[in-house]
Amino acid sequence: MSPSSSRGHSFEAALARVFEHAGANRASWFTLTSGEPLFTAGSPSDTLYLLRSGRLGVYGEGVGDVPELRGVIRPGEPAGEMALVAETPHTATVVALRDSEVLALPRDAFFKAARHDPDLLVELARLMIRRARDRSEGGTHPTVFGFVSARSRPIRAFVERVAAAVVELGFTVQVVDEAALSSAAEWFARLEGAHDFVLYVAEREETAWTSLCLRQVDHLFLIGEGLSTPPVDVTLASPVGLRSPALDLILTRPRGMDRPTNTRVWLDALNPGRWFQVQEGESTDAARIARVLTGTSIGLVLSGGGARAYAHVGAVQVLRAAGVTFDFIGGASMGAVIGAGVALGWDDAEIDLRIREAFVEGSPLSDIAFPMIAMTRGRKVQQLLQATYADQTVEDMLLPFYCVSSNLTRGEIEVHRRGPLKQAIRASISLPGVLPPVVSKGEVLVDGAVIDNFPTKTMRCLHAGPVIGVDLSRIRGVDAHTLERPPSWWKWLASGEWKKGTPLVAVLMRSATITTDAELKVAREETDLLIQPNPEGVDIRDWKAYAQTVESGRAAAREALRDLPAPLTHLRRRSTASQLLEPDERDNEMPETDEVTARGVA
Repeated sequence: MSPSSSRGHSFEAALARVFEHAGANRASWFTLTSGEPLFTAGSPSDTLYLLRSGRLGVYGEGVGDVPELRGVIRPGEPAGEMALVAETPHTATVVALRDSEVLALPRDAFFKAARHDPDLLVELARLMIRRARDRSEGGTHPTVFGFVSARSRPIRAFVERVAAAVVELGFTVQVVDEAALSSAAEWFARLEGAHDFVLYVAEREETAWTSLCLRQVDHLFLIGEGLSTPPVDVTLASPVGLRSPALDLILTRPRGMDRPTNTRVWLDALNPGRWFQVQEGESTDAARIARVLTGTSIGLVLSGGGARAYAHVGAVQVLRAAGVTFDFIGGASMGAVIGAGVALGWDDAEIDLRIREAFVEGSPLSDIAFPMIAMTRGRKVQQLLQATYADQTVEDMLLPFYCVSSNLTRGEIEVHRRGPLKQAIRASISLPGVLPPVVSKGEVLVDGAVIDNFPTKTMRCLHAGPVIGVDLSRIRGVDAHTLERPPSWWKWLASGEWKKGTPLVAVLMRSATITTDAELKVAREETDLLIQPNPEGVDIRDWKAYAQTVESGRAAAREALRDLPAPLTHLRRRSTASQLLEPDERDNEMPETDEVTARGVA
């Protein structure tokens, strides 16, 4: 029996007995094609669904254009049961990840049958508890992936490197190619149940096999060459009504080409949920894709905090020294500035140099202006961002990166994942009253910290692995003494303090970055490792207090790593197939896999 069927076996058996009672003829059977929704969030809940074959994805409301994949429903498991029991509208959208067969039973017929079979409700409650636990442990995500080529050269060697990296992470994996085209559906089901992960690989010319893969997998990686243009016959799309991670893009570039380019053309053509940059033959890039699909990739989220955000530099240094490899980067305000350096592949020395040049020596708020729109003109910041990032775009960064700003026009968070990096960073650091807002496409954008100073929710929507958060949201950064006894104008000018901005700047910056207890609690709960530096005595606008603030980040990161209960990649590590099997099933034989060529199988 497969892991998925063992989890739903008790409930499936109990539900099957429903059809023995009067009213069983009210059940109906139908099919969903890949990408078709079963129901949407907010719709009435008057039916219990049972998945007979295929896979369903459960999507919740995300952030910006990034929905949250909450889990996967496998054969033998129900859908819509929580809303049915609670008699509330559906709180999530359920979409077919592949062609699926579904049974539907009206609410009154289900409860009528449950009165004759109390075990049905008992098993349903157990399943609901198990699902909640699996979601908290990252255990209900896709396990069957398709790698489909959109380039002329073969992709098999790359997929095999990914498979080998999956094995090194401690999972079992099977690579399946066109040789399995004529295999029966039962063979595919047994294969998927016997391994933690199954990787289907389809080359460019294998059209029939590609078509089958698209119907068989939970999650698709399309592989193309970054320097080329997308083939005109590539018409793959995300699930209906969702811009979701169900379609990811991997763009390869030649050896010796350090920086990706041309990503925008592919994004415009395919609109993928996520995209990844890979250098030909580079084992570290294949290992990163392996972490992504196994739920062991690591996301780093850096909060805003003005000059106190220098602490992020120290935290990153300690994490890297401890062997942590970052796979996704996100941040708000000054956290976005430092996070961008990580996503661009800067080493510790380059991050240190760039931040010192731009902010410690650059005095970003020294172009004081008459406060018609803001206390500064913003020209100095613009020049510093140009010198630091030039014409770099967000989509062409080495690692997936996002930063957030606050959209005052629509009153919601704006997630920047594409476009000029300097413009995205400029919007993310535009504290109201301190820097002029950014006007983009007729909408007014200000500092992301105004709405979300610690954007961990966005990171949780982007990947299933551990999230490291470095948060300075609650550290005091305003000098009360300065506000009680502000300096005279001539002393303020003579001392050079004017380069920080007036004391009013500190008040405006701190006011814009205050987060409520409830909001901060939710944001911090999305992290698996929380680091909270305490740069004691550092003013939020003290751009010269670099060394001591960086050291506070180092100290906080060392302390957090000392308290880890397990290796960081294991904090949300999903269960293996053998762990999901019931005890009496673990000794069952695996299905024969001689029909295909497999590489890197444990």
